[in-house]
Amino acid sequence: MKQYIVDAFTDKPFHGNPAAVCVLDAWLPDETMQAIAAENNLAETAFLVKEGERYRIRWFTPSMEEELCGHATLAASFVILSFYEPDADEVRYASVSGDLSVRRKGELFELNFPTYALKEIPVTDAMERAFGARPKKAIMGLDLNCVFENETVVRNLSPDYALLGQLPGRIWNATAQGADYDCVSRSFTPETAVPEDPVCGSAHCQIADYWARTLQKKVIRAYQASPRGGELICEPLGNGRIALRGKAVLFAVSELFL
Repeated sequence: MKQYIVDAFTDKPFHGNPAAVCVLDAWLPDETMQAIAAENNLAETAFLVKEGERYRIRWFTPSMEEELCGHATLAASFVILSFYEPDADEVRYASVSGDLSVRRKGELFELNFPTYALKEIPVTDAMERAFGARPKKAIMGLDLNCVFENETVVRNLSPDYALLGQLPGRIWNATAQGADYDCVSRSFTPETAVPEDPVCGSAHCQIADYWARTLQKKVIRAYQASPRGGELICEPLGNGRIALRGKAVLFAVSELFL
């Protein structure tokens, strides 16, 4: 079985967020897909099976199956549009999070993803202890999104992962308004065996939506300030959808022997 490794939300190898992509003829047992993801030990491994005119996609971290992953969907789309359907400009997906689509736009890939209802909640001492700095605002969506005073605070955070795991949410995001970008963020995911997500697309479904409203901007240029770093261009579309745009670069193609 062929497997591709793609660095997403970047145009340079060793940057962005790496994802493995396996395009299957038929589904493997869940335990086999989970074992492959654990063996890869990347933030995500995406598995796809063609169903009519679209692909069904599933995402696995080294320890669990996820309900939505932006960077692995971008990586999967790069693979499909580069190697399987090079004459196409769009890939459509079925997933546990509903219908998704990705369009090729020049060097960029545009993901059409859902947004989530965002609700401000009280900042707590537990948040301060977990992140290592006190947020000035906390926004609850699919994830916990904590807004800090400036990007320097976000870049210098050294969180307590055990305490983060006791906070509400699926992922724990730290964000602030940026100097060179509209926003700078980091995404912490200790429960998935990857303590910090290098570049998180699904987190930006919430982060970018928040900053678009706060800054009253239609398009948000976002930077994920992980050690690898990555860039996203985000545009809320209304009707509960958002466009996430980014680049991708192929790192490796390999054969799996199962």
